[in-house]
Amino acid sequence: MKSYLTGLVAAAALTVAALSPVAAQQSSRIIVVTHGQANDPFWSVVKNGVAEAGKDMNVQVDYRAPETFDMVSMSQLIDAAVNQKPAGLVVSIPDASALTASIQKAVAAGIPVISMNSGSDVSKKLGAMLHVGQDEVEAGRIAGAKLKELGGKVGLCVNQEVGNVSLDLRCKGFTDGFGGKVTVLPVTNDPADVRAKVKAALAADASVDTVLALGAGTAGEPTVAAVKDAGKTGAVRVATFDLSAGFLKSVAAGEAVFAIDQQQYLQGYLPVAFLALNAKYGLMPGGNVPSGPNLITKEKANQVIDLSAKGIR
Repeated sequence: MKSYLTGLVAAAALTVAALSPVAAQQSSRIIVVTHGQANDPFWSVVKNGVAEAGKDMNVQVDYRAPETFDMVSMSQLIDAAVNQKPAGLVVSIPDASALTASIQKAVAAGIPVISMNSGSDVSKKLGAMLHVGQDEVEAGRIAGAKLKELGGKVGLCVNQEVGNVSLDLRCKGFTDGFGGKVTVLPVTNDPADVRAKVKAALAADASVDTVLALGAGTAGEPTVAAVKDAGKTGAVRVATFDLSAGFLKSVAAGEAVFAIDQQQYLQGYLPVAFLALNAKYGLMPGGNVPSGPNLITKEKANQVIDLSAKGIR
């Protein structure tokens, strides 16, 4: 994996746009601020990528996130990071309206900013140098089209983080690609809540034959359990955004049809590596870096389970 990532960084450096090195008064620290919640295993993989990049590039990296999905708290974390004058700042942008002022403050202070995971549609406008992630609408559209191809006609889109614009975009793309009836089911990040609400939704509408969850560990795994509870395994197609070892085992067993991998390890690793190269040499790729989407189906699931359990995929 490390040689693969090193190759990616080297390839990106071949297409760099020369930029002014970071001002001398700035520290060598790179600060990462995301909206990732502590109970979401997705973000532990991002943190692993951040930490590995810090080691490989020999820079100090601080990872910060609010305890819950809280945009006021996140904007305050960004403001605090700006006051520390880091060599670079990495941010996710789940709600541009709430975070614009803080991100633009960083840009105005001369701090190089890279966005990751969410915010590809607003990143450039806010002054970020580039974005590392996937196009959420397009990823949702690909998922919807695949589920339609598998015979789906009536779907649920299970949203475990209401207010996250990127998740809204996933549901929109799913609806566009699916073509049939889609209902958005708001839930929380509590797996027990997801399981209960999905089971209730299946009982309320027997025509539902497809469920797309928007996070593997938080929503995908309890959705598989809810379908089992309802006695509809195999009759209801289940897919999810992102990966977890548990959901991948369900895909391998035929209890779910696929997971959408956006390679969040890269979303943590690459921005730190790029900002370290920028601080040292004034180098930066000339455009956004798409980290996904990739569909992990039954044929591929077993290859990815171990890496997911190790916090890499």
